[in-house]
Amino acid sequence: MLDGLVRPLIDPPLNAAGAVMARLGVGANAVTLAGFALGAGACAAIAAGQFAAALALIAGNRVLDGLDGAVARRTGPTDLGGYLDIVCDMVFYSGVPFAFLLRDPADAFAAAFLMLSFMGTGASFLAYAAIAARRGEGTRAQGVKSMYYSFGLMEGTETIAFFTAFCLWPHLFGTLAVVFGALCWLTVAGRVAMAWNHFGGAR
Repeated sequence: MLDGLVRPLIDPPLNAAGAVMARLGVGANAVTLAGFALGAGACAAIAAGQFAAALALIAGNRVLDGLDGAVARRTGPTDLGGYLDIVCDMVFYSGVPFAFLLRDPADAFAAAFLMLSFMGTGASFLAYAAIAARRGEGTRAQGVKSMYYSFGLMEGTETIAFFTAFCLWPHLFGTLAVVFGALCWLTVAGRVAMAWNHFGGAR
């Protein structure tokens, strides 16, 4: 929901840094994979109860997730780059609640509910993008992307906010995860309603 407001603030510094990295010969896919490595490290840190380290690694993951697109805009986006970006993001997102489950099995319900919610948001997002691509539709509402980005109540900015809260107040993970998951299902409902109207489901 907040991504459209945040993008004008973060895009200029990301694009400047991306231009420097492109001149140095750093590839967008390498940035994506480096970001995923930081995300995996964050999950390991959470499982070990090292929340300050996890928060720093999450921040690094998100910075590199923005930088890979900035580099790609300089060097030319590729289908493989778009694919890697989505896969790495979704595995990382689900890895965070899984790491909390590993840290404390008492959080199993909240973690499982949040991972199920991520499945809903991921499916509603990717299915919409696939149909929109087949219809030749596109949007730049979220910036220049490799696929159609449909609007949602819970997007990247909100996810970062909740992940930060998880690390700052790990004892509240169960409550925060259920709230986050519930908001994700509102996102799913909104996207299904949007698809129903836009793709002609009312016929």
